[in-house]
Amino acid sequence: MATRKKSVAVSFLEGIAGGPLTLGRLIYAIRTGENMSQVGFAEKLGISKSHLCDIEKDRKPISPVRAAGFAKRLGYSEVQFVQLAVQDSMKRAGLSYKVHIEAA
Repeated sequence: MATRKKSVAVSFLEGIAGGPLTLGRLIYAIRTGENMSQVGFAEKLGISKSHLCDIEKDRKPISPVRAAGFAKRLGYSEVQFVQLAVQDSMKRAGLSYKVHIEAA
């Protein structure tokens, strides 16, 4: 079985986020990369600061639909955000599967 190398971008984001990439850690990396406060970034996403804090610390799951909405608001790939949301839910369920999603 062949193993895929992580892209330079994913490795970079994991370095900023402090661990394997989750949707919460990606959102944290984007926010810190844009030098925004949690308050300002939460407003941009249309959520409360405390909800953003819970998302960034992986305490609150994000549905695929909400992940797609966040991606649109931030100008990022919906596929990437949805894939991470589904991957996170698989991990929370204790399932060790790698998720790959493509736009239809």
